[in-house]
Amino acid sequence: MKIGLYFGSFNPIHIGHLIIGSFVANNTDVDQVWFVVSPHNPLKKSSTLLNEYHRLHLVQLAIESDEQLKASNIEFKLPRPSYTIDTLTYLTEKYPENEFVVIMGSDSYQNLQKWKNYEILKKRFFFHVYLRPGFEITAAPERVNVLKAPQLEISSTLIRESIREGKSIRYLVPEAVQEEIERSNYYRL
Repeated sequence: MKIGLYFGSFNPIHIGHLIIGSFVANNTDVDQVWFVVSPHNPLKKSSTLLNEYHRLHLVQLAIESDEQLKASNIEFKLPRPSYTIDTLTYLTEKYPENEFVVIMGSDSYQNLQKWKNYEILKKRFFFHVYLRPGFEITAAPERVNVLKAPQLEISSTLIRESIREGKSIRYLVPEAVQEEIERSNYYRL
């Protein structure tokens, strides 16, 4: 099986994430997309993150009816901070029958040289890179498939700020995610 790994903090997951995951699952050779919830992204402050298990639960709520999408807590079991190369190495050893590819935005792809062992990543793994405004890829390297996926200008930061300001997040996140955020008072402080 070919599995697309969509790494992120998903703090919280929103409709934009789901559109990308679904688009990749339905418009590439990927059989399934795993939303890999990162407990601590080394390029982000961990103090702004909701507990990793709460974020994982929100992802599970968001995708529960879609067989092509899966929530993954694989990085919860690995050393921290989470590095993509370590996760991919672990997954390829644990699941040798599967092929893993990386899903990322063109903004992240253009910062790949800041990632741990990025040369090995580029050599050993295939990438599905969706274009983000202002981060064009004019000539894609050999192991990169550039996608023109539909996108919304939504961010987890916007959602967290809206919650803190008492504004509605309806339609920005799936209804089940909104209900859980409200019931548990996530992101209020």
